[in-house]
Amino acid sequence: MRNLGENYKDNVKIFDTELRVNESFDLIKKRLVIGDGEATFYYIDGFIKDTVMQKLMMHFLSLKKLPRTAREFIDNSLPYVETDETENLDLLLQMALSGACVMLGSTFGSYGVIIDARTYPARETAEPEGDRVIHGARDGFVETLIFNTALIRRRIRDTALTMRYITIGSSSKTDLVLCYMNDRVDEKYLSSLKKKLSSIKTSSLTMGHQSLAECLIRTRWYNPFPKIRTTERPDAAAAQLLEGSVLILVDNSPGAMVLPSTIFDFMQETNDYYLPPLTGTYIKLVRYVVFGLTLLLTPLWYLITQNPELTPEWLRFVLPENEAKIPIIAQLFLVEFIIDALRLASMNTPDMLANSLSVVGGLILGDFAVDIGWLMPEVILYMAFVAIANFTQRSYELGYAFKFMRMLLLLLTALFGVWGFFGGLLLIIILLATNKTANEKRHYLYPLIPFNARALASLIFRVKKKDFEK
Repeated sequence: MRNLGENYKDNVKIFDTELRVNESFDLIKKRLVIGDGEATFYYIDGFIKDTVMQKLMMHFLSLKKLPRTAREFIDNSLPYVETDETENLDLLLQMALSGACVMLGSTFGSYGVIIDARTYPARETAEPEGDRVIHGARDGFVETLIFNTALIRRRIRDTALTMRYITIGSSSKTDLVLCYMNDRVDEKYLSSLKKKLSSIKTSSLTMGHQSLAECLIRTRWYNPFPKIRTTERPDAAAAQLLEGSVLILVDNSPGAMVLPSTIFDFMQETNDYYLPPLTGTYIKLVRYVVFGLTLLLTPLWYLITQNPELTPEWLRFVLPENEAKIPIIAQLFLVEFIIDALRLASMNTPDMLANSLSVVGGLILGDFAVDIGWLMPEVILYMAFVAIANFTQRSYELGYAFKFMRMLLLLLTALFGVWGFFGGLLLIIILLATNKTANEKRHYLYPLIPFNARALASLIFRVKKKDFEK
């Protein structure tokens, strides 16, 4: 740790050299004469509250003399709420680059003053596009960290709510907030998480949450199931805190990481809890059933088509009447790739055209593929259901994990028939059972393994709030 020296002019030279104020137009150095003393301010144009700094400087110029110490200056002559003093040179430089104003005074000796009058460009806290609700709050997290902590504080007015500030990244010095309820959190897990965060050695968190997740958790390339759930809704984040979870808020990322997370947590939707218990339970059950079909429907149909003798009489209507020019398994894989291609195309299409082009493109491709004999109508029907049903849950990562498992199940079924189908199911169960959550103690299939009837019931069924809190 480097500290400031006692000589004011030497400290100014150090700041000029470290910040390279003559090379960056947006790094501002402002010198003021205060009585018989002198002060130098460093800040970044665009991050500082102009009106606040203007009023503060007018106040400073009215002072008859500069106080003898930084602490005396803060207590008697600095009419602002967020201020601090420190002799840590690295901290002062970091705060200046983060948007705060750093003040060096000729009478302050080896101390500098931090005036946190920064403001960041921010969009409105509008409802997240990917997590809308029929009833309930319409606000969402944004890319500005302090706004996100305020949205949580607004919902939980409890002294146990703790927001611990952390900085990660030797170059980016990204701001993080570790958020938890002090009286509900697992202390051992919290201590372990703090150690992991403090031991991260990286230059930057370029991709925000994803970069942090890759630093925190050892992933196996062959196991695609996500380990960390994120939410862009403050109400959902507050609910997770009250259940004992830990949140990590990352500056420049419009969301909160929820730790630890099991596969059942990924299936939760905010809408379930804004609706009456009966309706919420029905929607939950529909979601579990439909999303389960996205995994099993096409492999099971393919198994039936390849083993018609095993098909009962009442189910023979699902067997295809006409054959296409390419094998059924190739058709299924081809449509899997086509769906992803259309999805990528729609992501890069302007908003005004995205919906219409994706629908028209899908219809035209499907119709021509059937007419020329590439695909069977049944293949398009089942794959269309799978593609649409995948949106019954909002986790993009979980959707692709199930997609990879579905393709694996199809491949094993094509190679080994009935044994391949059931062997693929067993392999998927093994991948789920061996996947670890972020704390590496809670099972990924909890509360199914280890079995907790009350917790499982609360995840599958929408129970009343008063029953849940008993």
